[in-house]
Amino acid sequence: MFLGRKFLHSPVGKIEISGCETGLHEIQLPKTNLPADAAVGGGGTLPAPLQQCTAWLHAYFCEPALTAALPLPAFHHPLLQQASFTGQVLWTLLREVKFGEAVSYKQLAALAGNSRAARAVGGAMRSNPIPIIIPCHRVIRSSGESGNYGGGRLLKEWLLSHERLQKAQVARRGAPAPPLNSPDTDGAAGRSPGAPAVREPASSR
Repeated sequence: MFLGRKFLHSPVGKIEISGCETGLHEIQLPKTNLPADAAVGGGGTLPAPLQQCTAWLHAYFCEPALTAALPLPAFHHPLLQQASFTGQVLWTLLREVKFGEAVSYKQLAALAGNSRAARAVGGAMRSNPIPIIIPCHRVIRSSGESGNYGGGRLLKEWLLSHERLQKAQVARRGAPAPPLNSPDTDGAAGRSPGAPAVREPASSR
């Protein structure tokens, strides 16, 4: 099995994606921000799921509505393949919670079939191997506070703000808002003002 890895420079720092020909394994969120001209890694051919993930993340940060027209990469991680409440919660989040929306842990538990399992939903969010694509940043506290996040609270608040701004811009233009993360829907919108593009000093090993 050929394993690939790639580093992307995004508006929120360095993102690492890894996977194989079968599917995407993980997205690692930034630990520290890199300067805009930093470069990581070298050349090489990436497995198709990593190419799809790269295109999707580019669109998410630069032109979010375009994610609706892009195929989601296949996922190849045990949590998303086994029958478990954690997997059910993650797939429900991917299908049901749309761009620019937010749900509480209790609301997501109800969507996944057990409204009393809010604490288990919190555990599922901590275990999410594919953040941003599986949008655990959209799960917040019932009080309206953003709550914890694997990449840190500031990153979570940035992602929520990025989506709210895009949704508001689309509403002002009278165009359809970006739909949920789905490979079989369409949409159109624009980039957040001043948002830097995602750069890709790619690597594949």
